[in-house]
Amino acid sequence: PAETLTRKQRIVSWVCCLIAAVIMIETLFFKFTGAPESKYIFSKMGTEPWMRWVQGIWELLASIGLLWPRMRWAGGILTTGAMLAAILSHMTWLGYSIQGDHGLLFGMAVTTFGCGLTVLFLHRESIPNYQRMTSW
Repeated sequence: PAETLTRKQRIVSWVCCLIAAVIMIETLFFKFTGAPESKYIFSKMGTEPWMRWVQGIWELLASIGLLWPRMRWAGGILTTGAMLAAILSHMTWLGYSIQGDHGLLFGMAVTTFGCGLTVLFLHRESIPNYQRMTSW
């Protein structure tokens, strides 16, 4: 539970939650309004418009989870999953630079993934039915 975290761990958790949530919430505008760059990305993968909406809803739920203290573990899981999908999309279909952004979107995905993974690690004991691995 969050109460067992040290002060430093709580600060790291909050910072990572805020960074990841702000990045994902900021990109929701582009996904939900059908901005040209967002349409370009999902069209290039052959998933426009449905996956743009799915990804937007997924990232919205991840952001809510990160900002809701009792659900940080879920926010961490959803964030790492969403950003892993984004990173793999960049590495396969999209490339690292999209429409001359010099890798900005890729960098944001990697940053958000790192923050989500950190939150997930810090709050892993809050996951229902989580059990520590014992020595083999």
